Amino acid sequence: MNVLLIVIYVVFAVAALITLWRIVIGPSILDRAVASDVLLTEVMCVLGAEMAINHHTRTLPVLLIIAAVGVFGSISIARFVARRDQDQ
Repeated sequence: MNVLLIVIYVVFAVAALITLWRIVIGPSILDRAVASDVLLTEVMCVLGAEMAINHHTRTLPVLLIIAAVGVFGSISIARFVARRDQDQ
């Protein structure tokens, strides 16, 4: 079980590093927005896995807040890009 946990954490860490790299070098704002959504999803998956492994639901409010931030962030970026495209 401990080896499996280490493998899971390593996979999530590598995915987070790759996502951070895309946020930093992303050529467009949409690339960065998608990468930030992926990073929020990875954080949610890690928190959910931690809840399942340790048999508790204490971090459920944090998951809900992260999900809301992701949704509202995506909507605001989409509206900003749509408004910017109309001006051109």
